[in-house]
Amino acid sequence: MDTLIFEIGLALGLITLVGLISTKLRFSVIPFYILVGMAVGPHAPHFGIIDLRFIESSVFIDFMGRIGVLFLLFYLGLEFSVGRLIKSGKSILFGGLFYVALNFVAGLLLGWMMGLPLKETLVVCGIMTSSSTAIVAKVLVDLKRTANPETEIIMGMIMFDDLFIAVHMSILSGLVLSGATSFMGVLFTSLSALIFILLFLVIGRKIIKYLDKLFNIQSSELFLLLVVTSLFLVAGFSETLHVAEAIGALLIGLVLAESKHVKRIEHLVLPFRDFFGALFFFSFGLTIDPLSLGGAVWMALIAVLLTIIGNLVAGMLAGRISGISNRASVNIGFTLVSRGEFSIIMANIGKAGGLLTTVQSFAVLYVLILAVFGPLLTKESKTIYNFVQKLAAKGQGQRQQGKM
Repeated sequence: MDTLIFEIGLALGLITLVGLISTKLRFSVIPFYILVGMAVGPHAPHFGIIDLRFIESSVFIDFMGRIGVLFLLFYLGLEFSVGRLIKSGKSILFGGLFYVALNFVAGLLLGWMMGLPLKETLVVCGIMTSSSTAIVAKVLVDLKRTANPETEIIMGMIMFDDLFIAVHMSILSGLVLSGATSFMGVLFTSLSALIFILLFLVIGRKIIKYLDKLFNIQSSELFLLLVVTSLFLVAGFSETLHVAEAIGALLIGLVLAESKHVKRIEHLVLPFRDFFGALFFFSFGLTIDPLSLGGAVWMALIAVLLTIIGNLVAGMLAGRISGISNRASVNIGFTLVSRGEFSIIMANIGKAGGLLTTVQSFAVLYVLILAVFGPLLTKESKTIYNFVQKLAAKGQGQRQQGKM
């Protein structure tokens, strides 16, 4: 019996259920989508037509998950503005540099400690450097911190991080997906990817006025079809050049961000981003056997510790440059701790390139821990800061008494 439609409905029902639970708990929905995917899948039981293994629909769910990645990166491109980043000042520039450098070095250190090969280490670096734009933005709104003095710095640092990740993903996809092993081969594929990105952006800016005329369509149906056609064609063509399809989606988003139709595009694309994005995280969870995660526990815990320390240092440095208080600087560090969509996308590049499965297991645990604890640390940043201040004051008082 053909149960494809029923299985898709069952998957959507599970996703909706955990989405409602996360909303009630006022928590990020990303770890819930991944966890429910991990709870079912090939290792799950089945009862008649209620087959939680999703055998017949797994290929289709995986494909819809790939579409989710495209819409996530496309939407990010629509919201990104290089001009805004430049105008944001040196605090964001240097804060972003500190943030990226500290987290990337932490990834290199972790890869060296775990004895990982170069490609796997570079994927781990990407996973650890990718802050979750979606979780951070949601937390800032939920905690009513959008008007705080540090919030502009936080969003600017995230923009800087997203720009770095786009470049890193392009180089990494050229390295991992092309199968190049020699130094010259790696150099050629990486340079090819970067040249393609630069040419696409330059040409895109030159022809934007013609694209505006092309997109000047009254019919919402035809307008949406043209947008999605552009997205799929560019993403698919990018993949043929060993540039991840996600980067192709980001590129067309960056080009259309300069269009006078950008608000209309965002409005029409947003439901697709949310719907297929949910399926992306669910489909990622389906590929993970919970029993296989044990080997990556210590690796994930060390990475979490390194991330929290690195982010706090980056937050304090950015805060000092911008002249804000130490407490606001701590807010920056804790808010940027959350990991989510881009770390999972980075892990998928490793999977597509046939790298060690440890990388995926690590990505799951790392993202789950920080997607849960990131918002908690952000919420309680004031309490944590005051507690540390009291301890420091108490220790100073004891030292002064000892001198007397």
